[in-house]
Amino acid sequence: MRGLVTDPSAFGGLRLADDLPEPEPATGELVLSVRAFSINAGEVSLIEQRPDGWRPGQDISGVVVQAAADGSGPSEGTRVAAYPEWHGWAERIAVPANWVAALPDGVSFEQAATLPVAGLTALRALRTGGAILGRDVLVTGATGGVGQFAVQLAVASGARVTAQVSRPEREADARRLGAHKTVVSLGDEPAGPFHLVLDAVGGPQLIQVIRHLAPGASVVLYGNKGGGTDDFRLRDFYQAGAYNARVIGFISTVPDETKGEDLDILARLVANGRLTPQIGWTGDWSRTADAFAALAKRELAGKAVLTIPH
Repeated sequence: MRGLVTDPSAFGGLRLADDLPEPEPATGELVLSVRAFSINAGEVSLIEQRPDGWRPGQDISGVVVQAAADGSGPSEGTRVAAYPEWHGWAERIAVPANWVAALPDGVSFEQAATLPVAGLTALRALRTGGAILGRDVLVTGATGGVGQFAVQLAVASGARVTAQVSRPEREADARRLGAHKTVVSLGDEPAGPFHLVLDAVGGPQLIQVIRHLAPGASVVLYGNKGGGTDDFRLRDFYQAGAYNARVIGFISTVPDETKGEDLDILARLVANGRLTPQIGWTGDWSRTADAFAALAKRELAGKAVLTIPH
């Protein structure tokens, strides 16, 4: 079986191997024939940390070729999206049945492959804010992998969404996602106060975010593109009037057991046109390292998707 493994001597640290073992599913697992997968910024450091023969891959879509022995999950032949822990960048993979969602007609493998990590992060992060109908929500990194979903889902939930982007030419992309307002820097113009902030950046910008919070607001920190900060103080909340606001270090994989349920929600939103995955790069899976190079240069608006020919 073919699949991508880490190899420090290969371009981008990844090698397409042809001698991997076939998956051996447990009782509650099914086997997928993988048709597409997408990549995430966090996988860059994991590939560097696990350089010799590790098998990455979480965002996948494909077809069930062997149903779970216990009868759970989709049947053989069903088109699905799945959220495994790793090993997804291969021709076939065994996945727990409750980490899988059947795809409605009209949702492509490429679209489905964008949903697991980025889509679930956005969906679950939004839930921390409770009812956001009519409330002000800020999404930082709004045209990135998670940000694009967060903007669309927040708008669909009735929020007034401000999208922060990295440079002015990205503002039009954010408006196409449905954002009501766009900003490049929170320090340049008045914004908020925000009831909920979904933050992919962190670092020094987190201090600016705090200065635009409403009392009792939540900042969901799910990324750290801006690095660390040494200036995080209680007085920042007090001076902003952001009384009893909170910053949440968000881990989107928890709980594991409902990953399939949440994937189903996202897939149905794509099917009915309320959620449109933004795909900024596509290619054959032999070009996975090229996709990571484009990601590192910040050339992507949305997700990069790789396809496996069959």
